[in-house]
Amino acid sequence: MDRTSTGDEALVHAVYSEHGRAMLVYATRLLDDRAAAEDVVQEALVRAWRHPDVLTNGRGSVRGWLLTVVRNIVIDRIRARDSRPREVAEEPERPPVARDHADAVAASVTVHAALGTLSDEHRAVLEQVYLHGRNLDEAAVALGVPKGTVKSRSFYALRALRSVMEAR
Repeated sequence: MDRTSTGDEALVHAVYSEHGRAMLVYATRLLDDRAAAEDVVQEALVRAWRHPDVLTNGRGSVRGWLLTVVRNIVIDRIRARDSRPREVAEEPERPPVARDHADAVAASVTVHAALGTLSDEHRAVLEQVYLHGRNLDEAAVALGVPKGTVKSRSFYALRALRSVMEAR
């Protein structure tokens, strides 16, 4: 057989014209993906181009051979896909959000200045309760005063602190 480029092209073109649609429908049905089916048909046509004697020997159905090639290619692709671990979409990397500490610093400076205006007893109660997170009993033990004293000092300390903050 004479294998010229124009002869091969004409043969593949004739095969595609006669069987291409059936091959594409079959591959699409097997894969449920039109683009992948087109790739399979293209690969089947390449195999047909490499073995032109199968197309011209007159033994058996050409369409049957082409559909078998399509099925084999699909099976090979499925086996290759299943042999690899599944791909997962990569989550886009997000840059960490840096908070502006200016407001926190300004509030801290303001509260610290306001605490400086309180008496030592009042400031000590607020430090025990709010900075160290102690309840009234624990603050009373830490300061060595009764629980009622801690409670009243806390009340008056907060009232004094509020008036200082409102004045600013």
